[in-house]
Amino acid sequence: QVQLVESGGDLVQAGGSLRLSCAVSGIISIINAMGWYRQSPGKQRELVALITNSGTTDYADSVKGRFTISRDNAKHTVSLQLNSLKPEDTAVYYCHARSNWQSFWGKGALVTVSS
Repeated sequence: QVQLVESGGDLVQAGGSLRLSCAVSGIISIINAMGWYRQSPGKQRELVALITNSGTTDYADSVKGRFTISRDNAKHTVSLQLNSLKPEDTAVYYCHARSNWQSFWGKGALVTVSS
């Protein structure tokens, strides 16, 4: 199994920046991609950013140019740098890991962007 623990959620003003981190533990070798999802009240959970084992990244259109996903294989962490934050970025951000057979989720980190 894989365990994921997010950190870095906070209250920030619009236009500000924040960095989320996800600590990964367990059977890390089964993971083939990792990502960040978010969910705001009344909305479905949506993919924000994805990074594969080969380093390929993908982003939701709403965050392209503002958010950057990265991974540190030595430290077993995946991070999401959030810049130029907008009030509509307010959500619980979840770390996600994917293997060939399973999905793993963290408990989430709350990001609140005030206008």
